[in-house]
Amino acid sequence: MSPSPLPLKGQSTQSFWRSNLHALDNHRSTPDLPSSADIVIIGAGYAGASTVHHILELCKSKNLPIPSIVILEAREACSGAAGRNGGHLKPDPYNRPTKIAATHGIEAAAELAEFEASHIPAVKKLVEEESIDCDFVLTRCVDVLWTNDIMAKMKDGVDLLRKHKVSVMSDVHFASGAQAEQLSGVRGAKACFTYTAAHLYPYKLILHLLSKAVDAEVNLQTHTPVISTSKTPDPDGLLTITTPRGSIKAPKVVYATNAYTSAILPEFTSKIVPVRGICSHIVAKSSPAPLLPNSYILRAGTVEYEYLIPRPDGSIIVGGARSKYYSNLDDWYNNVEDSKLIDKTRHHFDGYMQKHFHGWENSGAETSKIWTGIMGYSSDGLPHVGKVPGRDNQFIIAGFTGHGMPQAFLSAKGIASMVMEGTAFKNTGIPRVFQASQERLDDRKNVILEEWEASQKAPVEAKL
Repeated sequence: MSPSPLPLKGQSTQSFWRSNLHALDNHRSTPDLPSSADIVIIGAGYAGASTVHHILELCKSKNLPIPSIVILEAREACSGAAGRNGGHLKPDPYNRPTKIAATHGIEAAAELAEFEASHIPAVKKLVEEESIDCDFVLTRCVDVLWTNDIMAKMKDGVDLLRKHKVSVMSDVHFASGAQAEQLSGVRGAKACFTYTAAHLYPYKLILHLLSKAVDAEVNLQTHTPVISTSKTPDPDGLLTITTPRGSIKAPKVVYATNAYTSAILPEFTSKIVPVRGICSHIVAKSSPAPLLPNSYILRAGTVEYEYLIPRPDGSIIVGGARSKYYSNLDDWYNNVEDSKLIDKTRHHFDGYMQKHFHGWENSGAETSKIWTGIMGYSSDGLPHVGKVPGRDNQFIIAGFTGHGMPQAFLSAKGIASMVMEGTAFKNTGIPRVFQASQERLDDRKNVILEEWEASQKAPVEAKL
C-alpha cells in the first residue's frame, strides 16, 4: 500500500454542516506563511482545534506565556471528517470495550469506556461556559439490535462488563421483545440498549474554537497542505515543515491529520487508512415533524449499522448505507475521493424514516442532502495519540476510526499537556491503548480488512 495522498483539491460534496460557512472558513491570519513558530499544528479539524484550545487553557490556568502557534490546513477549516460526520457525541460503553477486554484486559476496557463517557460532561461544560451556539443536546442513544445474532453478541459483551463492575454499565439499560420496539419506536427491533449521549453541530463547535484561537493571535493558514516534515531536528533543535507556500521552522509539531497522516508520516502507511463514508440530511414535509427525542444506532450486524440524530428543527441526520457499498472494498477502503458520492447509495435514504420508524408513515420525509466524507481508520481500531515513534518533539492525534467525537477532545487535552509541560503519556488520562508506539506500527494485524473478509464469507441479514 502507498502512503495516502493529500486531501483532494477542488469542490467536495457539500455536507449539511458546511452549508452556512463561517468567516474563518478560508482564513489566513497573515498573507504570507510565517517563517517560524513555537508550535505547528497540522490540521484544523476537531483534533487540531481542540489541541489549540487546551494549550490556551493550560497557559491561562498556569499563567504561562502563550507560545506562537501556527495551524496549517490543507483545505478549508473543518472541511474534513469533523465537518462531514453525523454530529453524534456518542460514547461506546460496551462494543469497543468488549473487544479491548479480550485483547488488553478488563482494566484497559474500563479505561476506554470511562474516558469516552467523560467527553459528554466535558463538552457540555465547554459549550455552557463559553455560550457556544452549536445546537448541543443532552439525550439518550438507543442502540437497536435487529437480529438475534447481533443481540446475543452485544448482550454477552454487556454482561461481561457488568460482571467486572465497569462503572459506565450503571448508565446502560436493556430491553427486548415488544418492549424494545415500543421503547425505540423502530420496527422489528428485537432488543435495544439505551445510554447517555449527546449531539451537536460539529462545524459550529470547531469554528468557535478556531475563532477563539485566532483572537488569541494563533496564526491560521487554510489551503496550505503540508508536503513533508523533517524527521529529526537541525542543530538548533528546529524541525522544517514544508508546504507549497514555503517552509516553517518550529521545535514542536502536532499531527492532527487523521485520514491523511501517512501522506506526511509514511511510517503510518496501512496503519491509518482513509475510509470513505456516506451521510445524509432528511426533512419531513409534515409540520411539525414527528417527535424523535433520542439519537440512534441501528444494527443489523457487526459491520452493517447506521446512526442518526434528530435536529432541533425536526430534521434528521443519518449516516451509513454500508449495505449498498461495503462488499466492494475499492468503494471505501484507502479511498480519498470526497468530491463525488458513492453512486450506489444515492437513493438509500429515500423513505428511510417511513420504513423504519413508527409515527413517520405520513411524514413525507425525504432526503434533502447527501454527502461523502473521509475518515481515518486505524488498522487496530484505535487512535494513535502521543509522541510519534522515532521523531523527537513530534506528536500525533489521529486515526479515530469514525469515532472521534467521544475521543478527540480529551485526547487533545493530554497532547497539550505533553507538548507544553513534557507530561508522560501515562499521566495524561488518555487510555493506555491509544498510545502511539513502534510496536503498534510494526504490528501486521488489520482489523478493518479482517472484518471485511469475515463479512464476505458470512453476509449479515440485510435490514438497512
